[in-house]
Amino acid sequence: MDRPQKVVEQILRGEVRAAARLMRDLDDGIPAAREVLKKLYPHSGRAHIIGITGSPGVGKSTLTDRLIQYLRQEGHTVGVVAVDPTSPFSGGAILGDRIRMQRHALDEGVFIRSLATRGHFGGLTASSRAVITVLDAMGKDYILVETVGVGQDEVEIAATAYTTMVVTVPGLGDDIQAIKAGILEVADILVVNKADREGASRTYQDLLQMLELQSIRKSKAWKPRIFLTRAKEDQGIQELLAGVREHQQYLGENQGEALLAARYQRVRQEFLELLKEGVFRELVDQLSGNGRLEEIIQKILAKRTDPYSASEDLIAAILGGRK
Repeated sequence: MDRPQKVVEQILRGEVRAAARLMRDLDDGIPAAREVLKKLYPHSGRAHIIGITGSPGVGKSTLTDRLIQYLRQEGHTVGVVAVDPTSPFSGGAILGDRIRMQRHALDEGVFIRSLATRGHFGGLTASSRAVITVLDAMGKDYILVETVGVGQDEVEIAATAYTTMVVTVPGLGDDIQAIKAGILEVADILVVNKADREGASRTYQDLLQMLELQSIRKSKAWKPRIFLTRAKEDQGIQELLAGVREHQQYLGENQGEALLAARYQRVRQEFLELLKEGVFRELVDQLSGNGRLEEIIQKILAKRTDPYSASEDLIAAILGGRK
């Protein structure tokens, strides 16, 4: 890798090859890439981040493709982070999303990056936030983050995106799943895609009723909007994008109070994830190096202790006995 400052200058100029190399190195955990990211961070914070989540098969990728189309028609630059399932053979991303968006591949105003989950089941990968920072520093106006669609843990997207879009379709029982997962708690915009299917009106009404119940229990300044779309047929996308703009405008009201709160949540989540990742890695390396990990495992196997007590004792020892 080139020296960090040179890479930073290349990315600030919007050089695609430099950005692609850096994203690859970040995904591979190369230390030099982290140094570049540190220098890029002060140049981020300008893009509007849209999280697109929902169960597999609801048409998130097609919807993302259409959003790219309309944003580009308006002259906006777009970055896309598509979190794909991990290939069992290569360990890399299965590039289904990038194939669907192939028509934008030659557009200099669009940068699409697929990332493998690599065993991460929270909807976002460990390197997703780093890639978002790179795209932001490149000067992208909008960054679309499409999660892999793994269910209840996907609510963490709300701590990263400024506008969270939850996509559902008629007939999958997603309205019931939304109650279980608490997805309505994180949705700024709800999309009923494939709205030509039977039951679309029913799904719309069910979601509307649940939102009304939620508003009774909790007083929130922003009331989530519901949109019916047929992304494949390019229906309802303009209205959906108008809803995104409405939410973006809401975030900027009152001197950007809501946007500052959203940024606070994003920074807090990113810091805690980095802290957790770093402490865990260092601790496992240390325990493995001095043989303590094997010793603890053998004690658990011999029933001289249990994993709960062993982990609590280790944490107490590390923190000097503090609870």
